[in-house]
Amino acid sequence: MCGIWALFGSDECLSVQCTSAMKIAHRGPDAFRFENINGFTNCCFGFHRLAIVDQLYGMQPIRIKKFPYLWLVYNGEIYNHHTLKERFEFTDYQTKVDGEILLHLYERFGIQKMASLLDGVFAFVLLDTANRKVFLGRDTYGVRPMFKLLTDDGFLAVCSEAKGLTHITHSMSSPPKITPFLPGHFEVFDLKPTGKVESIQMDRFHCCTQEPNHAAYDTVERLPSGFVPETVKSNIRSLFENAVRKRLMAHRRIGCLLSGGLDSSLVAATLVKLSKEEKLKYPIQTFAIGAEDSPDILAARKVASYIGSEHHEVNFTPEEGLKAVEEVIFHLETYDITTIRASVGMYLVSKYIREKTDSVVIFSGEGSDELTQGYIYFHKAPTPKAAAEDSVRLLKELYLFDVLRADRTTAAHGPLFLRVPFLDHRFTAYYLSLPEEMRQPKDGVEKHLLRDSFKGLNLIPDEILWRRKEAFSDGMMSVKKSWYNSLQDQMESEVNDFQLEKSPKTFPFLPPRTKEAYFYRQVFEKHYPGQAEWLSHYWMPRWINATDPSARTLSIYKPDKDQ
Repeated sequence: MCGIWALFGSDECLSVQCTSAMKIAHRGPDAFRFENINGFTNCCFGFHRLAIVDQLYGMQPIRIKKFPYLWLVYNGEIYNHHTLKERFEFTDYQTKVDGEILLHLYERFGIQKMASLLDGVFAFVLLDTANRKVFLGRDTYGVRPMFKLLTDDGFLAVCSEAKGLTHITHSMSSPPKITPFLPGHFEVFDLKPTGKVESIQMDRFHCCTQEPNHAAYDTVERLPSGFVPETVKSNIRSLFENAVRKRLMAHRRIGCLLSGGLDSSLVAATLVKLSKEEKLKYPIQTFAIGAEDSPDILAARKVASYIGSEHHEVNFTPEEGLKAVEEVIFHLETYDITTIRASVGMYLVSKYIREKTDSVVIFSGEGSDELTQGYIYFHKAPTPKAAAEDSVRLLKELYLFDVLRADRTTAAHGPLFLRVPFLDHRFTAYYLSLPEEMRQPKDGVEKHLLRDSFKGLNLIPDEILWRRKEAFSDGMMSVKKSWYNSLQDQMESEVNDFQLEKSPKTFPFLPPRTKEAYFYRQVFEKHYPGQAEWLSHYWMPRWINATDPSARTLSIYKPDKDQ
């Protein structure tokens, strides 16, 4: 992950600026650059680089000779940058960095069309000194993070993580109002002669139910129309494989997280298949974490053996997990219960990857459950329409939960760069365009359409293709005692009954209702006092009387027979 930081309209001293920018140094260990913009009072950029493409000329902020008035910092990847360059006959390229395409697109078409043409994951800050404008933008699902701080007197600060903004006071008596930048949106600011900024436009350029502008996809054939089952399944396979293929671009080694569930297994198997076709010079490494008898470890081992990956297993113990909880909350910047539970394992396996291997680009299966109705509570959806609507809701909220978890736990360990093919624009738009009835659980099996699309291909073992849904935080340990049980047992001694009783007064916004939730909130407030509104609501199952986010607590939960 790279880290971006920008500030406009501030008279903060240089030492304060540098201190704030360095709060996200873990996101980019390869290089750091801090630059004030000549001729523009109180404008500066900070950039922490993780070099994935064009290691020699890829430093930021990017500024090229053809457009000397444009300055760009961004975090992410633009998968169709070659296609766009050829289609619009852009010349005078100065780097091989995929992000340079933003400068050419903006100069030719303006900000809205520029953003709508991009196929990728990104968060950017673009400064146009000729027109005295600042532009912010973030990808459709918020795979790449970005936060902003905007005051009434014209001060703007932007950062990949909120922690890079919390120490900016700007002469304010109360904590600054820091908010996550909305996915799929861009915002335009006027840069006044005084150096102060004013927001003049906030607009959506893309939403999860739309297919991207076809001008960006000349190299991909149009999909057949209609909803004939076999055609639909063929389209799903084709789009998914293309989603993995386009994410192979890298000058660093590629690996994959592998829980042994359907989603990560499909990603890993497709990745191994395509790496052989592309003749990569190294085997794909896969990584699993769990206790020795955990269902995830056992399933991942079967998949790795079947696909022929170089497999690594990380032993997980509750004791090690409990020690990591506070670090995890600090990096996550949230107190959501299920996010923290799931993040501990991902944080520890990411630490292993950084310390023990040379894999840098890490594939993962995030987004599939939200897109394909994979959570078991979807079995209780009252209607196909209600299920479809909740699927879209989950996708829109990914930046608060699973995508946030995946980004922060990998970024916490420096040189790891996350890729999530299930959130590919064309794949998600097509899947959401299918009839509501087709996307529902079928015959008591969630994600039935996705599973059925890969049936008979021998891409992964049949027992994995039809393996029941098991949440990552649950699957790390045996059914006899779940990870959340260990957490709850520990919190009994950390939080007393009186504290929990008084929680609505102590924490009036989203008051915790359990000792576990109270402990997480305490740790969050320790690091980020007064910022509880970064989380708008807790993640919880719907349509069922749930008192805990864990699937194992639900009445409809049924483990696989061999667990």
